[in-house]
Amino acid sequence: MQVRVLGCSGAIAKDCRTTSFLVDTDLLVDAGTGVGDLTLDEMVGIDDVVLTHSHLDHIAALPLMVDAVGGRRSQPLRVHALRDTIDALRVHIFNNVIWPDFESIPSPQAPFVSFHDIAVGQQLPLGSREPKVVEVLPAVHTVPACGFAVRPAERRAHWVFSGDTERNAPFWERVNELDVAMLVIETAFSSREQALAERSLHLSPPLLAGELARIAPGKQYPIYITHTKPAETDEIMSQIEALVVEQAAGMAQRDIRWLKVDGVLTF
Repeated sequence: MQVRVLGCSGAIAKDCRTTSFLVDTDLLVDAGTGVGDLTLDEMVGIDDVVLTHSHLDHIAALPLMVDAVGGRRSQPLRVHALRDTIDALRVHIFNNVIWPDFESIPSPQAPFVSFHDIAVGQQLPLGSREPKVVEVLPAVHTVPACGFAVRPAERRAHWVFSGDTERNAPFWERVNELDVAMLVIETAFSSREQALAERSLHLSPPLLAGELARIAPGKQYPIYITHTKPAETDEIMSQIEALVVEQAAGMAQRDIRWLKVDGVLTF
């Protein structure tokens, strides 16, 4: 399975694109501004989108992508999300005010997009061309949110994405039961902004260290840091490196890497 990093920033700036990952060629995980780097043919090839939550940096490109390729598709683009996320998209985006209601365009019988409820703990068989299984994981955020574990249908190894989250014991309880090939986890704020991180239910380096300490003994896999704020990325990285040197919460035992836009993760 191949995961292409379209966007992994917590905000926009030059060369910074917000969260979106293309899994193989047919599954999009979140639809941040990074989607704009795809060609029309690549966007047409996406059959399913799974969304972690309703915040703009994770859904900004979805309405634009539907508009760009809806007329070239033979079936609606299937969007899978928590019920609260779908409700937010219907009320605030696809409402014929901010954007057309593509759930009923060109007709209710043959729309450009269809929405499908998901729930934490659910396993979704997705991908007719490149079959895979997506498990919905718990997240702790300011709006209803989730993470995902994605694996090829015929294999047990998972690509795990935390989504936007603060401290989250149930997430680790499930992740420790999985065969994890790699983990992508957010760290949005530096230690200097830890109060803001806690208020907005994001992680900072000290909170990240505490979370990584929850990994079960004997479990080893690469850990990629995502969702850093562009103005704080260097500071966040330096603080995590310092925690590794200090061996805080066993950080020295972890293979911690920096997620980069345009990178490709393969396993």
